[in-house]
Amino acid sequence: MEIEANSLAQAAKVPALSAHAGKRLAGDLAIWIFIMAELAAFAAFFAAYGFTRANHVEEFNLAQRGLNRDAGAFNTLLLLSASAFVVRAVQGALAGKARAAAPWMLAAILCGLAFLGVKGVEYAAGFAQGITLSSSTFHMFYLSLTFFHFMHVILGLVILTALWFGMRAGRYGPHNMNGLESGAAYWHMVDLVWLILFPLVYVIH
Repeated sequence: MEIEANSLAQAAKVPALSAHAGKRLAGDLAIWIFIMAELAAFAAFFAAYGFTRANHVEEFNLAQRGLNRDAGAFNTLLLLSASAFVVRAVQGALAGKARAAAPWMLAAILCGLAFLGVKGVEYAAGFAQGITLSSSTFHMFYLSLTFFHFMHVILGLVILTALWFGMRAGRYGPHNMNGLESGAAYWHMVDLVWLILFPLVYVIH
């Protein structure tokens, strides 16, 4: 009876241990610290933009009309799609089907490249019109903020490309998700920043 009681007690602990294990942090702690630092930097940029705009409303509204909102909206759709594809890729790897889910990661990469292409065309059009960092206070913020984000998209794409190769090689699975989840978390941060940047700079008057 004592042995049976011990067995039952041990069996009762299994669900509790499994539930505790399921509450782990997705990805590496270091990447989350890095993400928090990056978000703090963008938050400082956004706060400076908002404060300056509040003191130059008419100037900012006038300069803002020259932005291509359609291009910005399309880029928003591209980044949202990329994040959705990354989620599908991570879910596939978690289900033990990393190789089969690799095309989802490739789709995310293509969306990111398309974002860079659209933004590049937008920059070229602006430069052709004589827009520079010194054109106005608004354009200084616009170019600084969007280019800072542009560079983060490039880094994100480098990470996603490495993850794509890893998925094709079968490197990730239910018991080895740390690298994949860390890279996915960084990409979602890039997407989140744009979801704030786009309405703040392109839309809000």
